[in-house]
Amino acid sequence: MISIDPSSPLSPVEQIRSQLAAQIRTGQLPADTRLPPVRQLATDLRVSAGSVAKAYKELEGAGLIRTARAAGTRVNPGHATTKPLLRAAETLALQAAEEGLGLTEAQGLLAHAWTQMQSASR
Repeated sequence: MISIDPSSPLSPVEQIRSQLAAQIRTGQLPADTRLPPVRQLATDLRVSAGSVAKAYKELEGAGLIRTARAAGTRVNPGHATTKPLLRAAETLALQAAEEGLGLTEAQGLLAHAWTQMQSASR
């Protein structure tokens, strides 16, 4: 499902949150899929339960998941990314790899473009 890279500049919370969000948006985790309990995922990833709980809370705040005692934590419907956006992301990844960029560098390019877009809209 997900993994933690100890050498990543991202915190375990952000790694968990971003990987789960990506899997929800790409449809790898369809609506109503039950996510592992906090303690189980923490044990599997060898991180604190607090890190998993915080990632789940952020995902819930974004509306991507919901938590109920009896039903557990489940993926909310309606958050899959559109096919054109997914294709654009795949194109960006392919072009970045062809130019010898790693994931972190490609993410930096996207972050830069995002910042530029927001500045232009102000």
